[in-house]
Amino acid sequence: MPSFDVVSEIDFHEVDNAINQASKEVGQRYDFRGSETSIERKPEGIALRSDSEYRVNAAYEILQGKMARRGVALLSLSPGATQAGGGSTYHKLIELQEGISTEKAKKVVKIIKASKMKAQASIQGDSVRVSGKKRDILQEVIQMLRKHEDELELPLQFNNFRD
Repeated sequence: MPSFDVVSEIDFHEVDNAINQASKEVGQRYDFRGSETSIERKPEGIALRSDSEYRVNAAYEILQGKMARRGVALLSLSPGATQAGGGSTYHKLIELQEGISTEKAKKVVKIIKASKMKAQASIQGDSVRVSGKKRDILQEVIQMLRKHEDELELPLQFNNFRD
């Protein structure tokens, strides 16, 4: 019986490249001259740090542009609020969302069941396995889920397709 997995993954190599490009642009731009603005990846996410709230938000916009050019879905970024740090510094933490949470996986299953297609969906960890009798039905499910991607607020990928 044909099946595939619905996952939400991030290419961390592309994330690192986007961070490097954004850091380089921040270092070269005139409005960032003389500021201590930094963009770095940490285990909990991407940390932006600067000496003004405006510069932190501007660095985030630059980072978003670089991420979009590198093919990293902006839906996988979850920015926190810009906060005042010690002294005259401001910082912002951007968490990277990878995997499908249980509640969002339940939404995916609910969407598939509501479509009345002859496909079964089951939650398996941080992915959803979809199986059906025919390959054509599974391709229709993929198209339908792509339409609902904004509603789910997740970048979805479809892999492990088996006939």
